[in-house]
Amino acid sequence: MNAPESAATIFDTLSLDELRTRTSEKWRYYAPDVLPLWVAEMDVPQSEPVIAAVTDALRRGDTGYPGGRGYAEAFAGFAADRWGWELDPGRARMLTDVMIAVTDVLKVLTAPGDTVVVNTPVYPPFYDFVRDTDRVVRAAPLTADNRLDLAALDEAFVGATVFLLCNPHNPTGTAHTPDELAALAELARRHGVRIVADEIHAPITSPAAARELGRPVFTPIVTVPGAENAISVISASKAWNLAGLKAALAIGGPEAAPDVAAIAEIADHGASHLAAIAHAAALTHARGWLDEVVAGVDVTRAHFTARLAERVPDAVVHPAQATYLAWVDCRAVRTADGSALGDDPARVFLERGKVAFTSGLPFGEGGQGFLRVNLATSRGILDEAVTRMGATLLA
Repeated sequence: MNAPESAATIFDTLSLDELRTRTSEKWRYYAPDVLPLWVAEMDVPQSEPVIAAVTDALRRGDTGYPGGRGYAEAFAGFAADRWGWELDPGRARMLTDVMIAVTDVLKVLTAPGDTVVVNTPVYPPFYDFVRDTDRVVRAAPLTADNRLDLAALDEAFVGATVFLLCNPHNPTGTAHTPDELAALAELARRHGVRIVADEIHAPITSPAAARELGRPVFTPIVTVPGAENAISVISASKAWNLAGLKAALAIGGPEAAPDVAAIAEIADHGASHLAAIAHAAALTHARGWLDEVVAGVDVTRAHFTARLAERVPDAVVHPAQATYLAWVDCRAVRTADGSALGDDPARVFLERGKVAFTSGLPFGEGGQGFLRVNLATSRGILDEAVTRMGATLLA
């Protein structure tokens, strides 16, 4: 059962004035009169265990180069408890962040000019980072209900080397099922395609969805039969709001351990020691804080969906089981004079309503007419955003 609408959540802790004192990209990219619900930063106070761990490290002068397996061991404990994923911390490599780690893995598995398949619409850096390594991106669209399309992948895998999977999927919030992933693994094996999965959103899954399913919402790719040669790239940064403290882990299935070990030694140097300390503390001691976050997202998702239905009834929010993001279809939305919002509704709401969402266009095919909303904020801020959207249509 979801928390009552009137119950306070962790997202109701900080006021808009307090949030505007922050100097991160979310709060400083746009002018102060713009309400920011775009980049994936959460409007929450940081967990006390993370604050304590970083403060203690600073006081002790423990600010050197990263080393040891503390982060990997903390993640292994979390993964075992939450998903039943029993992994060997010795198979993990600590790398700079998820997307840099993806490129480190691609340098081992592919050569310049090789083809990397992605599902569209998808997190825009998938295109940028892959192309920056001189690899070729090939799109395989999701189905109309934003699930893996095996027929499209079967076609896209011909001549490809790697499939870059977003699990759970950003921007749609789709959590791929064990059966879907097993079918994907079989297909990839048949084509000789290796699966590399960005699993950064894995800890942020709906408690309500988990209760309905009777199992964890997230399925790690390397636990799926047939995906023993897959590689997961993961970080605590998204779930614990630690994007400014960079560290990630690359974890190979049993057959992929040599590939993870083959990543250049210099790649280990990019991670932050303080980040590793913060992430390990989060995974070990701030699980209750995370539980508050994911419960709060269930509340804010339901709240936003209901308010949008009242003020912008032709907008459609895609049902999501994971992430704190909402993927909103605005193709049927019209202004008071009957005009459509076009391919980039986010631009219209920014220019006319002073509310910033993420445009669907950079997500690739399937992003036209869509926008992505960051739900990791208070219901008051979401109400104001929806009010501005409604006013934009009447202007």
